[in-house]
Amino acid sequence: RFMMKIVVRYPERDEERAILAQALDGDGDQPRAVISIGEIEQLREAVKRVDLNERLREYIVRLVEASREPQRHRLDDLSPFIEFGASPRAAVFLARAAQAYAFIAGRDYVTPEDVKAIAPDVLRHRLVLTYEAEAQGMSADQVVTRLLEGVGIP
Repeated sequence: RFMMKIVVRYPERDEERAILAQALDGDGDQPRAVISIGEIEQLREAVKRVDLNERLREYIVRLVEASREPQRHRLDDLSPFIEFGASPRAAVFLARAAQAYAFIAGRDYVTPEDVKAIAPDVLRHRLVLTYEAEAQGMSADQVVTRLLEGVGIP
């Protein structure tokens, strides 16, 4: 299982040319360490210490719950499009990802914007949409956007 599904775009022509040059002319086949295992462990512990207050924990629970029971959050328009919503593990991963996002931004606390910014990456692959959603061309990202619009921050 994966914490996130990141959507990666194809490189621009200049970027692809640089990739090709590095692979053919450089030392592209030889990976080199940029950080030690000990440093990774220290960073992981630092991310765990990023404050996620009770209000934002409740917001995360509500977002994940709304993916399973949209009608409980006045998102009845989503009910026909979600076959299976996100599991409780999604809440754990969304919380951890928001902490990491805040840490990378140089803060020791999570904001609602951190949760919203990382939610599509954490939730998009956890939703199973209905055939009706597919027929109407609705994507998981669109469903996540609607969840973020409809679930208020407590």
